[in-house]
Amino acid sequence: VEMKNCSVVTEFILLGIPHTEGLETLLFVLFLPFYVCTLVGNVSILVAVISSTRLHTPMYFFLGNLSVFDMGFSSVTCPKMLLYLMGLSRLISYQDCVSQLFFFHFLGSIECFLYTVMAYDRFAAICHPLRYSVIMNSRICVALAVGTWLLGCLHSSILTSLTFTLPYCGPNKVDHFFCDIPAVLPLASADTSLAKRVSFTNVGLVSLVCFLLILVSYIRIAISILSTHSTEGRQCAFSTCSAHLIAILCAYGPIITVYLQPTPNPMLGTVVQILMNLVGPMLNPLIYTLRNKEVKIALKKIVHWKGPESEG
Repeated sequence: VEMKNCSVVTEFILLGIPHTEGLETLLFVLFLPFYVCTLVGNVSILVAVISSTRLHTPMYFFLGNLSVFDMGFSSVTCPKMLLYLMGLSRLISYQDCVSQLFFFHFLGSIECFLYTVMAYDRFAAICHPLRYSVIMNSRICVALAVGTWLLGCLHSSILTSLTFTLPYCGPNKVDHFFCDIPAVLPLASADTSLAKRVSFTNVGLVSLVCFLLILVSYIRIAISILSTHSTEGRQCAFSTCSAHLIAILCAYGPIITVYLQPTPNPMLGTVVQILMNLVGPMLNPLIYTLRNKEVKIALKKIVHWKGPESEG
């Protein structure tokens, strides 16, 4: 009877960032450069990887993939947020809300899977250098990249279907700046305990498995580096891995803060997600560029700075 009387919600209202009333213009001016830098930085990395033959290796193939996902991940939430900060409508249709939640978790989970693949790539390069070209041949690289897409799609499909198979009949005000599970589920007109448990388990399991695989890879890498007698070899291996480790820490901190706390703090979660959506994707190009001579040389060539590739 309740379902028959249910007036299905056709659109949601994004309430935005809590406690920022009257600060919309300031936030727009603050956030827009971050989003522009994210797009410019990741496009630059992608162009460098494609244009420089020296970067046609598995490590840079996956870095190029990461740049695509960073641009997509940031673009899922930032344009809508910037539009309503400009004073435009905060309304988002039901279908767009579903799409936003799906692509947010699709691209976010792909990033976790991709960091795992990149850790395996570094493990193969440092621990098995003589067999590296066989272990990470082009066919395997493409298969691993496609695998991250498929796993991300499966992961996000489960979360999205769990969230939106529930009826939404009453309130339609999303207490957040985009449609995400912790913000949308409280609006459901049914018991959400199963969806909350499965979402927590799903996100937790994916994050834990990826983190453990990365940890195992880097323990093996550390053992291999410490057993290397060459100081130059140690420095090279450390330089290659340090950027990846910094990026992993930036990615996993927000996941733990937002999704894996039994009683999350809404305000803290909002701040962390803004950092995850705006700052994280912008930092990755900086992290990998500043720590990588080959990428810097390729970027210099793009902007017509003269410098032979042999100097790298």
